[in-house]
Amino acid sequence: MLFVIGFFAPLFSYISKVLLLILSLLVLVDVFILFKNKNGIKVKRFLPERLSNGDANKITLQIKNKYSFLSHLSIIEELPFQFQKRDFIFDLKIPSKQDKTIHYDVKPTQRGVYNFGHINIYASTPLQLATKKYVLGKEKELKCYPSFLKLRDFNFKAFTDATISYGTKKVRRIGHSLEFEQIKEYVSGDDIRTLNWKATAKRNQLMINQYVEEKSQPVYSIIDKGRAMQMHFNNISLLDYAVNATLAISNVILRKQDKAGMLSFSKKLEDIVVAEQRNSQMNLISEALYNIKTDFSESDFSSLYAVVKRKITNRSLLILYTNFETMDGLNRQLSYLRALAKNHLLLVVFFKNTELESVINSKSDNIQDVYDTIIAEKFMHEKKRIVSALKKYGIQSVLTEPQNLTGDTINKYLELKSRGLF
Repeated sequence: MLFVIGFFAPLFSYISKVLLLILSLLVLVDVFILFKNKNGIKVKRFLPERLSNGDANKITLQIKNKYSFLSHLSIIEELPFQFQKRDFIFDLKIPSKQDKTIHYDVKPTQRGVYNFGHINIYASTPLQLATKKYVLGKEKELKCYPSFLKLRDFNFKAFTDATISYGTKKVRRIGHSLEFEQIKEYVSGDDIRTLNWKATAKRNQLMINQYVEEKSQPVYSIIDKGRAMQMHFNNISLLDYAVNATLAISNVILRKQDKAGMLSFSKKLEDIVVAEQRNSQMNLISEALYNIKTDFSESDFSSLYAVVKRKITNRSLLILYTNFETMDGLNRQLSYLRALAKNHLLLVVFFKNTELESVINSKSDNIQDVYDTIIAEKFMHEKKRIVSALKKYGIQSVLTEPQNLTGDTINKYLELKSRGLF
């Protein structure tokens, strides 16, 4: 502007040239101060060893200002593409020779590998005439596992409120459920039906198998990976809700001295972990859950029944995570569910459609809204009919909202255990 005025008034032209010279000198000084220190800004990023799916995972940045002046910083994190954040920026000021810590949370919604890139920092002096870019921090890959951060909370719940409500039953006394303990010499009064003839021949004296009443009951979590589990609520698929619930309830099962196992199925059965009570079981289940992959094809319940009949020979609690929207959908699979329930205690866990509830509770302003409400109520009623149909054939069920899946399933397991049904 001064140059334009200076065209008509030479004095202003002179003043503008002087000011431009001063500004240029200040910019040069600003650039010199910024760039003479090659390591003026330092940063450390503290990441967890792995991410917990569906939970808030804490990440910490520690920034140190090694300049001899107050630094204005703009920090841009290169977050994994799964978070879809392109404007993740922190603006802050750090006094000379001091540091500042930033905490932020990330909430993954799917399992897999998350790649954290570099940390880009744009630094400037108090004059803010020039900016220097720092590309700091190392790239880091983190695996996102099923939700494990809330395991402690669910453990606490399992051993307090729910236990008090239902009571505990440590020994199953229905039927004749025994497990092998040792081979010992026969003494008068022992059950001759337990004679071990091979050991008797080797020792040249009567030997018997000694059994103890089985306290640890096998519990299998069965995850449907089919099309019915593709629906998303709060950006998390029903499949991942089931995966998270399986990890949490497996931990509770082991803490309750039962045997935890799992398997998944769609066209065929995969990711089988045999139910055991051992220290490494949670690691095996966690890895199997992490590696669950699916194309959301049609689920084959006949294959599920065939494999369960062949591989799970002892009576077990089967927790089946699936979803039925209509009675027709249930009726197509009901014969296989009834067959599973003949030899095992079957618990079918399926989901309420919370989107339908919002439609029902919303105000109807026109005739189309009325139609939508009626249809939504029809589908909600179908869910209740499914519960009644399962109960008719002696099949236990849990109808729950996706966000309440883990807690409701644990409560049902504790209830069934306290009633001695398995």
